[in-house]
Amino acid sequence: MRVTDSHQLSTRSQLEPVTQASDLPARVETDLLVVGAGPYGLGIAAYAKSLGVETAIVGRPMAFWRDRMPAGMYLRSSWDWHYDPHAVHTIEMWLEQTGRTKASITPFSLADYLEFATWFEVVSGLEPIDRQVERLDIRPDGRYEAVFTGDNRLTARHVVLALGFGNFGYVPDELRAVLPDQHVAHTVDFVDFSQAAGKRFAIVGGRQSAYEWAALLHEAGADAVDVIHRHRTPRFAEADWSWTTPVVERIASDPAWYRSLDDAQKRKIAFRLWGEGRGKLEPWLTPRLATPAVRSLPFRTIAGSDLASSGSILLTLDSGDKLEVDQVVLATGYRADARRVPMLAAGNLLDRVEIQNGFPVLDSTFQLSVPGLYATSMLATQEFGSLFAFTVAVRASSRVIGDAVWRTQ
Repeated sequence: MRVTDSHQLSTRSQLEPVTQASDLPARVETDLLVVGAGPYGLGIAAYAKSLGVETAIVGRPMAFWRDRMPAGMYLRSSWDWHYDPHAVHTIEMWLEQTGRTKASITPFSLADYLEFATWFEVVSGLEPIDRQVERLDIRPDGRYEAVFTGDNRLTARHVVLALGFGNFGYVPDELRAVLPDQHVAHTVDFVDFSQAAGKRFAIVGGRQSAYEWAALLHEAGADAVDVIHRHRTPRFAEADWSWTTPVVERIASDPAWYRSLDDAQKRKIAFRLWGEGRGKLEPWLTPRLATPAVRSLPFRTIAGSDLASSGSILLTLDSGDKLEVDQVVLATGYRADARRVPMLAAGNLLDRVEIQNGFPVLDSTFQLSVPGLYATSMLATQEFGSLFAFTVAVRASSRVIGDAVWRTQ
């Protein structure tokens, strides 16, 4: 099946994603529809294609990373967090083919990572349909129908939800209660720092994203950046991700393994991940934060706020201190909720999908309670662990889901 015009690598910039060049036909059919063209979607589509499964992938390639991450950001990924279960199209191969070394691009910038993702897309022969699914329905015959803007439709026997974090920005209720809507934004929506010069910022949160946003805002000319969090400031130390790949590879080869662990064993893995991902700040941030313009305010919370006549926000901390800022940035993380996925809410699936704590209930193949519908990435973290919120688990879910779909051929 071909649902897009072919593209030749020589006719476009290596940094440009493969996109749909013409309108979709009125109706097309495929065996597997992958919704989302980020790391998880690209990995699953490439693997399924390698198995001979007729596959279509829908979404702007790496849209979350392109649109919801700030320019100048660096990744915390390990070099072995590539997307290919066959271990052919790896980051190391990309470096070799583009004449670079790990040392030359350390730390791993967002721009370089996006180039790797585009390279992977091209060498894997993927042609993402650069469209947004407005609604996803299940038909009486058990097939799925994705409806796009303009009422174009694509029918599939199987669907994988490989969604980014864009719909899942988390704002704690206690912050909603004390902060005005004006000049308050979650990091997922606040990535353009072009107007930061001369302004004062408060960042709520104390993990990697909070401190990286602080560094970037300072470098963009902010007058002051205060980082407010209720815990001690994490230490600056390089994270050790060496243990993560063996864990997800175990899941890839034995999908029931993690689900069979008792709560204490699962907590042990979660605590280790917490210690690396949340208990440390990358040391390359240290010199960028060594300025009086950036302050850490640990063991504090926001108790109240008022809008000043100038349009600024006057924050009251639980310590009694006052802080006047022009913008509050919430680095409060993400929390999955299947009910916040627009295409599901608009279609006829939500009432048929079993949901627990906001997460879809999955079987050992990442399949939801509705046959033929799969979910991975953050929507899979309740069933398969928090590592599925990181790209290290791309290959595992690609293998498990791809093999499950292939077995139905």
